[in-house]
Amino acid sequence: MSKLEDRVNEILGVESKAPVEKKEFKPLVPRTEDKDKADVDNDYKYSRENYYNLIEKGQEAIQGILDIAQEGQHPRAYEVAGQLIGQVATTVDKLQDLQKKLKDLKEVPNKTSANIKNALFVGSTAELQKMLKDKKDDNVIEDDSIIKDDN
Repeated sequence: MSKLEDRVNEILGVESKAPVEKKEFKPLVPRTEDKDKADVDNDYKYSRENYYNLIEKGQEAIQGILDIAQEGQHPRAYEVAGQLIGQVATTVDKLQDLQKKLKDLKEVPNKTSANIKNALFVGSTAELQKMLKDKKDDNVIEDDSIIKDDN
């Protein structure tokens, strides 16, 4: 503490508190790219590390605000603590969603099917009739059966 603070504490008869230990601030994780992995994997790793960092910072903030709330018994401090808890819980949910999204992204190529549900013909009606007639003729030859023609 400074000399001024010590002097004011002495005049007011307040005991000077031990200096508050300051924690070293860890910045968010810088983005590093692994050339051997796909962009999806690099982005996943980066997002995951940042979510973990945010959750840790949130937990530290919650502990700090709970200490303040218990010392001061002020309702606003408890309200802020509740909001922080909600935000950390939301970040945890986002971390879980990140896992699910990565799993879904990796499963998409394996889920493709060859079933055609809606086929679209682009062309004139004359072309369509010709194509159907050719198909009908091909079926007659392949089946080696006689198709009765109503025309």
